[in-house]
Amino acid sequence: MDEDRDSALSQAVLLREEGQAEQARVRLLELAERYPEDAEIAYQTAWAHDVLELEAEAVPFYERALNGSGLSIEDRHGAFLGLGSTYRVLGRYESSAAMFRRGLAEFPGDAALTTFLAMASYNLGESRDAVGSLLKVLAETSGDPRIQSYRRAIGYYADHLDEIV
Repeated sequence: MDEDRDSALSQAVLLREEGQAEQARVRLLELAERYPEDAEIAYQTAWAHDVLELEAEAVPFYERALNGSGLSIEDRHGAFLGLGSTYRVLGRYESSAAMFRRGLAEFPGDAALTTFLAMASYNLGESRDAVGSLLKVLAETSGDPRIQSYRRAIGYYADHLDEIV
């Protein structure tokens, strides 16, 4: 265990959480240079860039994080969401959708990944798929009693949007 690494990483994350994202980014870049194979540092570095709206600079760090090993399940999930969203913001819709699908292969049925995939699908001109996916997420996750009372119908119509009875 590298206590210097752990302490420096914790301090950088705390800076980001306290709203000092630029200071966090500088420290994380130093750590990423010192530990180029460290997926956790890469993920935190990507996140710091995203917070500062430096999406293009975040991409290689997200990619490094996902291609490496050692991320917690929660961080791996967050990296899929982060990279997929970043690709989408950059107008890389195909890459975005592919990343969300890759995430869904590891986290089947995940509502957040499905929702973000729906946004990328919309950007790709796949409005029917996007709406269908969102309806399914709504039916499965809404706590609204009225939505729940129509859950079966919403789920059915999510797959049959174009049908006329």
